Amino acid sequence: NMDTIEEELCRQAADRMQRVAVPVSESVSPSQTAGISYIHWPAEPSANNKKSLPLLLVHGFDSSCLEYRRLGPQLAAQGIDVYAVDILGWGFTQLDNISTFSAKAKVEALEGFVKTVLGEQAQVCVGGASLGGAAAIELAAANPDICKGLVLLDAQGFVDGVGPMAALPKPLAQLGVQVLKSYPLRSSANQMSYFDTDTFATEDAIKIGRLHCVREGWDDALVSFMLSGGFSPSSKVSTIEAPSLVMWGRQDGILDGTEFANKFVETLPNASLRWIEECGHVPHLEQPSETANVISEFLWGEELEAVTATAQNSKGGDSSSFPVGYVAAGASATAALLGIAANLN
Repeated sequence: NMDTIEEELCRQAADRMQRVAVPVSESVSPSQTAGISYIHWPAEPSANNKKSLPLLLVHGFDSSCLEYRRLGPQLAAQGIDVYAVDILGWGFTQLDNISTFSAKAKVEALEGFVKTVLGEQAQVCVGGASLGGAAAIELAAANPDICKGLVLLDAQGFVDGVGPMAALPKPLAQLGVQVLKSYPLRSSANQMSYFDTDTFATEDAIKIGRLHCVREGWDDALVSFMLSGGFSPSSKVSTIEAPSLVMWGRQDGILDGTEFANKFVETLPNASLRWIEECGHVPHLEQPSETANVISEFLWGEELEAVTATAQNSKGGDSSSFPVGYVAAGASATAALLGIAANLN
């Protein structure tokens, strides 16, 4: 129900939302398909008539593709074809007739989305922020021939799993996820996510973050993910040889950039670091213009421009088969519910 949402960019993004059936294994769905919702912002013509890598934005923990309502249009205006996709079990994806919403199933559905929407031979620049970073790292590590670049926004990459939540009896896990959608917890998470809380930690942001939580099956899907153990990216970071951009909000109060941003640069074989000033945990929401400029600069850079040219030549200039950029964003999944819910806005 968008009637109570004030932010015009959110309403516009919701109007663009659509769903596609993507292939998954029978262990994920008896039908071997899953409905994945997404938003597409087509690239506006660039001044030099060149085409950059398309960009696929993946949201974070228990969020939705509406998380990119501010960043998507700005990237499209810079000539980048943008897709914001919901992760299986979150956002507005299919919830019925799905057997598991584990981390493995989520990555499998993302792979299916790329093949279905962007082509079987698509190459991607994969990335993520916070928990979405974990998903992106796992996707890139498992698909080095597809994933040709990496972008990380305040990403979780060195903390595996969901902590004690994975060992809870199912009834207690069900109680815990009910707390996750509560107004007090979402409000606290909202405050934790931003540097400028007066401007961004609004009632409207809380409403947007809770839109998908009222869907039937939401709680069972979240319990399934929790009990599956979550993502395990830490051992895979060093295996990703693709050019990598690490971005971090200077005032991130959830994941300390001094520790984690520098650790990414030290661990990734080919990475650079850019700080976003006057910004907390969610650069794509708090500083979308600066975030768009930095990502655009990376996608238009020499290394990724070469990948684009190679793909264009191999497909005879067919823009529908260009490589795809993959950026995921979201909140960290920590043992504490506030930490888990830190980016639910």
